[in-house]
Amino acid sequence: MQERSSVGELANQLRRELDRYSPGGKLPSSRALVERYRVSPVTVSRALAQLAAEGLVVTRPGAGAFRAEAHTRTPAAGDTSWQEVTLSADAAAEQVPRSVDASGVLASLTAPSPGVIEFNGGYLHQSLQPERAMAAALSRAGRRPGAWGRPPMEGLPELREWFARSIGGPGGAVTAAEVLITSGGQSALTTALRALAPPGAPVLVESPTYPGMLAIARAAGLRPVPVPVDADGVRLSLLADAFKATGARVFVCQPLFQNPTGALLAPERRGEVLRIAREAGAFVVEDDFVRRLVHEDAGPLPRPLAAEDPDGVVVHVCSLTKATSPSFRVSALAARGPVLERLRAIQVVDTFFVPRPLQEAALELVGSPAWPRHLRAISAELRTRRDTMTAALRLDLPELALPHIPSGGYHLWLRLPDGNGGTSQAFGSGGESALTSAALRSGVAITPGRPYFSAEPSAGHLRLSFAAVAGTGEITEGVRRLRAAWDEVR
Repeated sequence: MQERSSVGELANQLRRELDRYSPGGKLPSSRALVERYRVSPVTVSRALAQLAAEGLVVTRPGAGAFRAEAHTRTPAAGDTSWQEVTLSADAAAEQVPRSVDASGVLASLTAPSPGVIEFNGGYLHQSLQPERAMAAALSRAGRRPGAWGRPPMEGLPELREWFARSIGGPGGAVTAAEVLITSGGQSALTTALRALAPPGAPVLVESPTYPGMLAIARAAGLRPVPVPVDADGVRLSLLADAFKATGARVFVCQPLFQNPTGALLAPERRGEVLRIAREAGAFVVEDDFVRRLVHEDAGPLPRPLAAEDPDGVVVHVCSLTKATSPSFRVSALAARGPVLERLRAIQVVDTFFVPRPLQEAALELVGSPAWPRHLRAISAELRTRRDTMTAALRLDLPELALPHIPSGGYHLWLRLPDGNGGTSQAFGSGGESALTSAALRSGVAITPGRPYFSAEPSAGHLRLSFAAVAGTGEITEGVRRLRAAWDEVR
């Protein structure tokens, strides 16, 4: 049994037995608990720490653990209704209201109930995460001289150098001096948009696009303006038109395995995107979020746009999080020219710096032999899972259109029928909610497509993740459950 589940089971058992002891009464010793439940001393220590955090027990060094005193005081009920007036008054004074709809983000962050298959997850399943390698890296990092001191504000030089090489390649197209270490890709995107556009300004976004980026823009008081994408990435003529029509100075894009479509920006469009932005006097924020989740059959990857940009058009964002763990929040911002100082200033004001032990652990991890082995393993596993989900959908749900099968990333983007040809209109753009609810009742969590659009979509969509589940068996079963939900609402 894994240590984590053993800790939870022991904590539950001790929680049930607390009524045997009076408030202030002493619990059995750690040694007695080890012998009684046949677990390790570490498991006992962590279970007691969990109960202490809940306020159920009190631990005293050298004395043991005791049941906490009962607290019967009820906090006074307050009246927060005044906030509705204050928050509404603030919104009325803003050119673009900064109210945020986080539903699209929460859809991929909220863990489903036990027994529900997670097709809505945005991170690798625990079995795919390099837990042993991360634990070893963190342990080694904690013993490094100065590991718990204050790091340089821009990040550790060695880590900035590693990111610079991974972004620009061995030729030095990006230097360590042009890299800032940040706390996760979401934080880096937030810093970039705040640095590049004032409140009320338009910002061009791909359509569809990552809901978390739309939430960032709206929280900053920016106006997301959609630019449609096709199988080859953003449509160039529409991008140029959008710059001219709006006067925008920022375009946010994901050239590699775009979320949610999985599109790869075509070679002939890459230079044109930079040219169009340069002529508009605009920045391109390149969100290179899944470069390390390439599938085994992908072939050579194109370089980041930042590696082909001598003029400082591109502000590049990349992260280690997607390829490791949602809690391993280490990422980088890369830019050149005066904008770098603005990015640095906002980064420092917002977060000071990324904790040094985490930066040291990242260095230990990416420098270890376990890192390339891990990347090879997930590359093969993601290809297998993608093929399993694709085959299951074609067999059990041929009604759903799958216009593109990506060779990187962790999800598929499906289009629902538009209601023609004898299919219920409920499966058009307005039917996502009904199908999502029916799927959850059938035991599978899916992500509706609506939050990925900054304007009204032309059709209904679903995004299905194959990375957050335990294995291919869950994928097959999840598609079968989705078929049942489809039949329910059809």
